Amino acid sequence: MTYPDRDRRPADPRHVHRRPAEVVPPSETPYRQELYRQEEPYQQEEVVERGDGRVRAVRVACAVIDVVCWSFAVILAIHIFLVIGGANPANGFAQFIESWSAGVSLGLRDLFTPPNAGLRALFNDGLAALLWLVIGAVLTNIISRVALPTGERRVWYRRTVR
Repeated sequence: MTYPDRDRRPADPRHVHRRPAEVVPPSETPYRQELYRQEEPYQQEEVVERGDGRVRAVRVACAVIDVVCWSFAVILAIHIFLVIGGANPANGFAQFIESWSAGVSLGLRDLFTPPNAGLRALFNDGLAALLWLVIGAVLTNIISRVALPTGERRVWYRRTVR
């Protein structure tokens, strides 16, 4: 019994067309020489980092400030979610988030006093979370502008081709 040719791929003119299941002897591998051929001449590239320790210290300080401010904003957002969702106040996780959010609310816990607890948390803690994000952005911008030289403010590395 014979089967029709199901391989509809066009034949490669460089070598004899073989079916996918056929083994190609090592002496007939047509692509061996093409593995090492390159179309373009090789250009050596290198990434040159500035060696100033002050630049690295400023960037690490800005990264720490960003992480701290974003984590405070996330804690406040979790607290808003727990209050609106009606979480059990006796739960350990809810107590942990409540205590942390009380500490990082920037004294804005009683700024707005709507009758609903969910709206109160949304307005007060939401404003505190936004303020933490603004504080982090302003601090990192000021530190970068003051502590870094002009050429180092936005460029982290320079790419050169030789």
